Amino acid sequence: MVHPIHANVVSWIVIVSLSCLLHGATGQLTFDFYKTACPNVDAIVANVTLALSKRDNVVPPAVLRLYFHDCLVELSLTLYDLGWHWQGCDASILISSTPTNVAERDAADNLSFPQNGFDAIVEAKKAVEAACPAVVSCADILAMAARDVVVFSGGPRWAVPKGRRDGLISRAARVEGRLPASSFNVSQLITLLATVNLSIEDLVVLSGAHTIGFSHCNQFSKRLYNFSSAAKTDPSLDPTLAASLKASCPQVGGSPNTVRGFDATTPLAFDNSYYRNLQNNRGLLVSDQALALDKRTSPVVASLAASQEDFFFAFMQAMVKLGYTGIKTGSQGEVRRDCRAFNARSNT
Repeated sequence: MVHPIHANVVSWIVIVSLSCLLHGATGQLTFDFYKTACPNVDAIVANVTLALSKRDNVVPPAVLRLYFHDCLVELSLTLYDLGWHWQGCDASILISSTPTNVAERDAADNLSFPQNGFDAIVEAKKAVEAACPAVVSCADILAMAARDVVVFSGGPRWAVPKGRRDGLISRAARVEGRLPASSFNVSQLITLLATVNLSIEDLVVLSGAHTIGFSHCNQFSKRLYNFSSAAKTDPSLDPTLAASLKASCPQVGGSPNTVRGFDATTPLAFDNSYYRNLQNNRGLLVSDQALALDKRTSPVVASLAASQEDFFFAFMQAMVKLGYTGIKTGSQGEVRRDCRAFNARSNT
């Protein structure tokens, strides 16, 4: 369960503690990694992210989703240049495809990503390169930008451990089966996230990222028209919301570009209304609503629905934990000059 936050607990202290714990087990990241080489990197990334988010409300959810999809593609080991390489939080999702390689971003599960998110990281990288050439990795910039879009949307701010290197491999073929589908049940979600050492509580907390952002009709239309032989419409879906979704996403003749907010109440605000909606059968995706219906996850949903402060605190912890997934440090990767391409060659 998520425990209440006492008034005298300062959130960043807990983040430091969690980071130190993970540091010893999984890698060498520090909060002041760029203290000498690029001391203003957090501010540079935040300024670009803030400006772009003000201009385009698609940027915050797009950047946050990019971070999740980058980090969750993990545990696909390949022998390359006489060494084992793996993916994770290494900015492999930012690489553009070439004639000889279909990159991760062009995998079927990533094709719905708006270009706005990729562009935001490219712009942040350009600003960082202008101040500190060849110093800050795209992986670290993506981690900082994911934090910044949460802050912009009204959520908490946390210290981001840094020192990641950018990956040397990006393949679309590695994505299949590594990302949660909109139709997943809780058992499938738990199994998938366990492969990257995320707990049941982490699953529910990180699902709260759906408090901002939108989904295309094809991700939830089965709940509206062809749910089962016994019911055309998912009986766990609030009837009023179901009627509204059907109006936006008709069974025939609708636009494939139509979207609806994951959070039917405040789709642009980072708050805990996502969990309150789940309690009222107003989750958009099957995988969202399942969290409130399963006895393994429903107590965590209830706790986070009851306290936005608890949600914010838990989300900060879970994001730091996620950020250690499959990291590369030192000589294990590179610092790309352009987030869209490897430095020396197209590694496949």
